[in-house]
Parts: sequence; C-alpha cells; structure tokens
Amino acid sequence: MRPERLEQLLAEVAAGRTTPEQALERLRNFPTESLAFAQLDHHRTLRQGHPEVVFCSGKTAEQVVVICERLAAEGGGFLGTRATQEQAEALAARFPALEWNPLGRTVLLRAVSGQPSAASGTVVVACAGTSDLPVAEEAAVTADALGARVERLTDVGVAGLHRLLGASDTLRAADVLIVVAGMEGALPSVVGGLVGAPVIAVPTSVGYGASFGGLAALLAMLNSCAAGVTVVNIDNGFGAAMAAMRILRGRAGR
Repeated sequence: MRPERLEQLLAEVAAGRTTPEQALERLRNFPTESLAFAQLDHHRTLRQGHPEVVFCSGKTAEQVVVICERLAAEGGGFLGTRATQEQAEALAARFPALEWNPLGRTVLLRAVSGQPSAASGTVVVACAGTSDLPVAEEAAVTADALGARVERLTDVGVAGLHRLLGASDTLRAADVLIVVAGMEGALPSVVGGLVGAPVIAVPTSVGYGASFGGLAALLAMLNSCAAGVTVVNIDNGFGAAMAAMRILRGRAGR
C-alpha cells in the first residue's frame, strides 16, 4: 500500500466518511497477503519507498499472473524481473498496458496515478559491450520504474576507450553510475577514476572459458584501484539499480 493511500484512508476515518470496520476491511491484506504459494509484502512501500518486485524465474506463468494481479490491486502497478516470453504473454493478456522488455527480461505495469515521487537525480547505466545489454537493461528498467531519470551508454568498453571519453559530459552529469562489464571487468575502474559520483559495478557472465562465468570480472571489480567502487553480484542488474535508488533517496532525505 502506498503512503498516500493509507493517509487518505486514515483521513476518511478521522472525518467520519469511513467507519473503522470499513477501513479494517480495506486493510485486510496489510501488511502481508497469503497466497497458496507466496506471501506478498504490501508493507514494503511504506518501509522502503518502493513496492515488492517479482522475481519471475522459477515461477509458473499462472503464479506470476496471480502475484502481479494482487500487487496491481494494492499499488496500481508492478515490476517483474527475469521474466520468460510465456510469462510476459500471460501478463499482457491480463494487462494491455504492460511494458515487456525481452532484452532485459522485465515486465512493467506503471501505476496510472499516485506514482511515488521521482528520485532526485540521474542514473547513468553504462555497459562495456553489446553482449552485456541484457544485464544493463534490467538495471535501467528497474531504476526507471522506481522513478529515476535514466541515461544509457552502450558499447563503451575499454577496447575502444575513445567511445567512453566521448561521453564525458554524460558521465559527469550522473548522480549515480551503474557500470556493467564482462570479460576482464575493467570498465568500472576506468569510470571510477573519471567521476566523483558513486559507481556501482556489475560483473556479467559474458566471456570465454577463463572468465569462469563472470568470476574473473567480479574479482577484478572487487580489486579495483579506483577508490569507492561498489560491486554487486554477477549479472545482478536489478540489485545495482536498487542500490542506486537507495543512494538517491538518501541524498534526497527520504
């Protein structure tokens, strides 16, 4: 439940337009709602400033639809990550306004009204190569869904450093940067040495055998010589975006 909806309900009770019994009925799924296969956390928006996000991987299409229906009923919209084509098609049949990003594997239904206030700042999502785009898109869609202004820089890896330097104005204008790279994972160190804003590094599983499914990039980023670079798990664009949003909201005093 969004804070403004709860405040409105309490105001209606205080004004006598809604009885306590009626208010209790409207809050019957607050803070959690029990389904046969899930416990939905409708209190998360009040605690953290954003609703629960659905991790679609491993769930059936039917389970995803039911969960998203309940989240939409309480909050007006939803965001799901790691969605399959089958899950997206099932959701689109139920929600015609669904935004399906097949590259980032995200499903998004934007709330028609009462959207949380936009975070005060810009998140730049930079990816080293085109092969890193699925992870970068997951990060970009997540940050956008939660209210950030998002700028994308694509294919700006260290194999052609002039491509990154040509985007210096965009880098310097960012309040938080999410830098996605596979292979040897060098891009976050370069970006971290160019800007003063927080840099969140995301290693990807892109690379040949000795990259060990992203482990080489992860270790390189953890050992970055650029002071202050933060690292999330391999392929975790969602986690990077959530960290970026916490930084922005902290700066804004939320």
